[in-house]
Amino acid sequence: MTRSIDHEWQRWIAENLLFDAAPESIQAMLVAQGFNAQEAEREIHTALASPYLQGGTRLRNRLRKRDWILSVYRSQQRARAHSGMVERREKLSRTAFFEEYYQQNRPVIISGMLDGWMARKKWNLDYFRAQCGDCEIEVQFDRETDTHYEINQPRLKRTMRFGDYVDLVERSSPTNNFYMTANNTSHNRQALAALWPDAPPIGEYLDANSPDTGFFWFGPAGTRTPFHHDLTNNFMAQVIGRKRITLVPLCDTPYMYNLLHCYSQVDGSAIDFARFPEMRHAQIIDCTLEPGELLFLPIGWWHYVEGLDVSVTMTFINFLEPNDFSQQYTTWNEV
Repeated sequence: MTRSIDHEWQRWIAENLLFDAAPESIQAMLVAQGFNAQEAEREIHTALASPYLQGGTRLRNRLRKRDWILSVYRSQQRARAHSGMVERREKLSRTAFFEEYYQQNRPVIISGMLDGWMARKKWNLDYFRAQCGDCEIEVQFDRETDTHYEINQPRLKRTMRFGDYVDLVERSSPTNNFYMTANNTSHNRQALAALWPDAPPIGEYLDANSPDTGFFWFGPAGTRTPFHHDLTNNFMAQVIGRKRITLVPLCDTPYMYNLLHCYSQVDGSAIDFARFPEMRHAQIIDCTLEPGELLFLPIGWWHYVEGLDVSVTMTFINFLEPNDFSQQYTTWNEV
């Protein structure tokens, strides 16, 4: 039984036509996905004849001027970062960090800046149980049953004892089914207040007087955060375990199949270049963040994150330089 082309696939057809994909290649992809060849051809011809698609083509042509500007920045950025790797620096000074990375929208992994944290010495599962085991915390559950688990995360919240959650993490196999993330911090910052002094803001780069005192991420191996970009610059401070991060520069946004708000349709764990051919043009940079390391994620950079071990991460946005870029951001809805 052949599949019927629904609205989601019709949008995919239109999007690829606007990307100048050949109708023959679009039809071949649809057939490979189980659609009838004649129906696929008919849908493509209908799309090409639609005045709506023709109107979208006019808008696309105007937007290509912006794409050209991004291409200039892209060529300069790639010439500077030809290795395709995230630079690593030891105890980077404030001046060097802000001038060479923050202001230039470049990622960097910094080592040595978490050495003084009590979290690096004290934090483990037994310590969590002893300090906050009876506290009621908020966790996202049933993430593996929802393809859009991050977009739909308000519906996945559940409260439980922190000690019970620690036990669950300790005995679990790799899974993305449950995870404490930054989206749970409004509740968990107060519940886990006893832990916060162990991970203070890094004064060399961050404002200790800011009300944004950090976000707590804790989960088993196998947790995933889908491809997205943030509206602020961010620090990821890795306390326990390792995380693999896949990065794509801000200037490659035209290739990222932006769906809703700041999310991509592309699965960062297994990029499907056949379905998302523009991704072939994106610069994809992989790195592994080790315990004690600090990753600077520049604003607008797309990133996919996967926990390789039981992991605890603190993230921060309270930089000493301006970090509020949300006022001009208007693409909250599907694009």
